[in-house]
Amino acid sequence: MSRNHSAHPDTPFALGYGTNGFTDHTLADALTVLDTYGYRALALTLGHPHLDPFGEGWAERTEALRAELDRIGLRVVVETGTRYLLDPFTKHRPTLVDAEAESRLAFLRRAVQICALLHAECVSIWSGVLPAGTTPEEGWALLLDRMPALLAYAAEHGVKIAFEPEPGMLVETVADARRLRSELGDPENLGITVDLGHCVAVEPGGVEGALREAGELLINVQVDDMLPGVHEHLELGHGDLDLALALRTLADIGYRGVAAVELPRHSHDAPGLAERSMAAMSRAWKEAVTTPEHPWLTEARNTLETNPGRISLLFAGAGRGVGRTPIDPDNDPQGIRRGTVDDHARAELVTTLRNHLPAAGFAETVVELYRRGDDAERRGVLYGLNTAAAQGLAEEDPLVPAGREIVADALRTNDPRVVAASMGTFSGRHLDQYSWRHGVLKLIFMDVTLDVVDGLQERTDEELSRMAVAFAAERHAAGRPVPEDVHRLTTPPTEREEA
Repeated sequence: MSRNHSAHPDTPFALGYGTNGFTDHTLADALTVLDTYGYRALALTLGHPHLDPFGEGWAERTEALRAELDRIGLRVVVETGTRYLLDPFTKHRPTLVDAEAESRLAFLRRAVQICALLHAECVSIWSGVLPAGTTPEEGWALLLDRMPALLAYAAEHGVKIAFEPEPGMLVETVADARRLRSELGDPENLGITVDLGHCVAVEPGGVEGALREAGELLINVQVDDMLPGVHEHLELGHGDLDLALALRTLADIGYRGVAAVELPRHSHDAPGLAERSMAAMSRAWKEAVTTPEHPWLTEARNTLETNPGRISLLFAGAGRGVGRTPIDPDNDPQGIRRGTVDDHARAELVTTLRNHLPAAGFAETVVELYRRGDDAERRGVLYGLNTAAAQGLAEEDPLVPAGREIVADALRTNDPRVVAASMGTFSGRHLDQYSWRHGVLKLIFMDVTLDVVDGLQERTDEELSRMAVAFAAERHAAGRPVPEDVHRLTTPPTEREEA
């Protein structure tokens, strides 16, 4: 079965699936299923049956897995929720709040090593349920005593730790996780995991409140449904989670990490759940980011279906037809991050045209629309390229070289909205590294948020980091402010791996 390239919606974060929902599959077969259904990330739970962290040859198997993930193109996070790895009789024991926890700490140190070898984005951990007879104050003291050494070990390996609040555990809510981080002195490599289902079960502010409270500390997300007050992972659509609201909030707060489905008791139907979960997330994302189609756009699409030659007139008239307001005026008043309504209308026209022209003719038409257009029309072309790339473009498609030509020109302009649009999905997947670095630095020079860049974490390399450091030093020497986003480029994955 070939990969469904269009399955993964064009989210700014990577939708993934947890291996603890595939315990009846080998890891290789699980990867095949997830690749087929369009997932772009993996949440790897260490332990039986996929990767024994203490088994002979664990490092070699980890490196082989890294090569396979690179081949498929999957991002990865490391999960530590294995049930009986440390104690064959008692689930999840010992935990960080047990009196004796050395085996747990040894496991977490090994998870850090595996994370570094995998070039994974974080290791996700949790506190554990207080043992009988242990007070919350005693459990909290144990956490404060044990976490610094673990965080220091992770820092030595260039690894981030994501602390997950769990219903019924000592650290149960996002507020608890933030308090823990604060009392530990706000270590840079300690972030937060949020499980969307847990937000329904225990978070007082619900899913939107919890995600916004996590904010800039959010580095890992688990996706599942739940009912209020009940800690049971349910298939999406079978509980009270407003998935569209959750995905929209993730986009609004600028989350760019992994959001992986967490269904650890559903391995009996893993392929079906993987397919249905991707479909549910795709529908929710569409609901999250789209508004009812403007009558002008509906009429314009109908016109193109019968007369593709009208594209130039329709492209020019889109601003008058649907308006020019930002998609998200409250959080993105200039339309730089998410564009304007006419940007998206023109992208829809490009998509419609693609369905009614041969590949070569379509590529030529797109280039002409860009060359003859004003800045607004050029943004529309760039958004159309991003949509096409999200749906899947083979390297031999004539649109790929045409799109590279268009992006190269866009990166020579001084319009921040044009430059921002040029660094989306198309460039993330089809621009060469030299040109991609140039585009990222152009955004830094223009003080435009790097949230608009597709593939920032995966493609940032030592050379881009060096250039960013040099730029920051030059700004400091001249007494000029340094854009905040520069720090996102100064610790590339390659340096973290070598630490």
